[in-house]
Amino acid sequence: MISTLALISTSSTVTGDQAGSSLASLLTMIIPLALIIVFFYFFIIRPEKKRNKEMQNMLNSIQVADEVITNGGIIGRVLSVKEDTVLIETGSDRTKIRVLKSAIAKNNTVHEAPAEPAPAKKKKGKDDKPAEIK
Repeated sequence: MISTLALISTSSTVTGDQAGSSLASLLTMIIPLALIIVFFYFFIIRPEKKRNKEMQNMLNSIQVADEVITNGGIIGRVLSVKEDTVLIETGSDRTKIRVLKSAIAKNNTVHEAPAEPAPAKKKKGKDDKPAEIK
């Protein structure tokens, strides 16, 4: 009975070498998993968020008289814009179709982006002297 307890107690204690190998096996399991998560974030999740943000900006910037293409391939000119719908006119027969903003795939009209202010030039004062050339 005592020999059985001694055997159990010695088998349950982990030596320093075994602890190091269990730590190494744990790291070899966690590092690839972490690399996969980082890969998914940078190559799948982040670009998708960027595309969604660009699409939302495009939908919010739709104006009257813009030429748009719907997801179904209908090309038309915007007649009115409401909160979540857009009225478009298609073809020469002037057919009017009301579609959801989310159904618009592309805005073919190019809008001018607001110009960025040019950096202000520093005015020369009395104390400003050109560098001497030696």
